Amino acid sequence: MNGTDEARGLPDWRVLIVGGASGMGKTGVGRALARRYGVPVVEVDDIVEALLAVTLPEHLPEVHFWRTHPEAARHAPESVVERQIAIAEALAPAIEAVVANHVDTDTPVILEGDYVLPGSATPGGAIRAVFLHEDDEAQVTANYLHREPEAGPQRHRARVSVLYGRWLAAQARAAGVPVVAPRPWEDLAGRVAEAVGELPSFAA
Repeated sequence: MNGTDEARGLPDWRVLIVGGASGMGKTGVGRALARRYGVPVVEVDDIVEALLAVTLPEHLPEVHFWRTHPEAARHAPESVVERQIAIAEALAPAIEAVVANHVDTDTPVILEGDYVLPGSATPGGAIRAVFLHEDDEAQVTANYLHREPEAGPQRHRARVSVLYGRWLAAQARAAGVPVVAPRPWEDLAGRVAEAVGELPSFAA
């Protein structure tokens, strides 16, 4: 996808969820699909920031957790993953409200983020989803290093990402939602489009 392709009309879905843990390539493929279909991208991170701005920790303790307990990000990877799951579950009603609004108003959107869950997706329906998962910790470490070279190798973060990604992938498969491996990067957008029901002629 080079950014010059013309959108081919509205897709037959109204919300396309692109989920998965951090460092899996969601942002890049979300942007490619947005150019493909001529629809906007909503980042779950923006929903989180909006909630943080209008609530207090006592209102939504899970959503505020990383700000109120910054040291917890350095805990054992399994503990961090448990917290990420709790945050995703706490955010679910807000995300579901955004999804429902786009379905009700018939306005297509791509929803992308670490904390989005597959529960509302319906294969072949108005709400579709695909989850990206890379199970190689060394590759995820390399992805972070490429994206954030000033931080150096982030092995702990990569371990957390793989473990959380495994949980998300299991949730997706249980819901009948496709799970796609990010590599090879060159045809990822096409493989994602095909996985959610588009013809395999999609041009990446």
